[in-house]
Amino acid sequence: MFRGATKITLDDKGRMVMPTRYREQIAELAQGKLVVTVDKDQCLLIYPLPEWEQIERKLMSLPSLNATARRLQRLMVGHATDLPIDGHGRVLLPPELREFAKLTRHGMLIGQGNRFELWDEARWSERRDAWLAGEDATDLPSELESLSL
Repeated sequence: MFRGATKITLDDKGRMVMPTRYREQIAELAQGKLVVTVDKDQCLLIYPLPEWEQIERKLMSLPSLNATARRLQRLMVGHATDLPIDGHGRVLLPPELREFAKLTRHGMLIGQGNRFELWDEARWSERRDAWLAGEDATDLPSELESLSL
């Protein structure tokens, strides 16, 4: 399980160093192979390859005549890009995905269980503060009403 928020820096080539605390786990789970794709919140999702393959199978099994399913397939599978971790623990993020997420030099890598979210640091702070203030609050889905934290 990946958890926690880590500040990261992108170099001039668009490479980021995967935090050391995750590297061994990624090596065991995925032999150092990751997949990055887009998310509707304008961040990037980074999955260990085996986790991504499960998601991809589910996405591609959705009905192709359903417009919402096709949109999701086009966005998530269409933008999916392999990210091998090099010998220095770095991954090279493609320019078009950095542009999509408006990633500048400073980012935030957010552990989300089986995946990471990668945000531009300023956008992450802005969104996090809005969520904490309840600005994006909506009613809880029925599945979460009985959840106790």
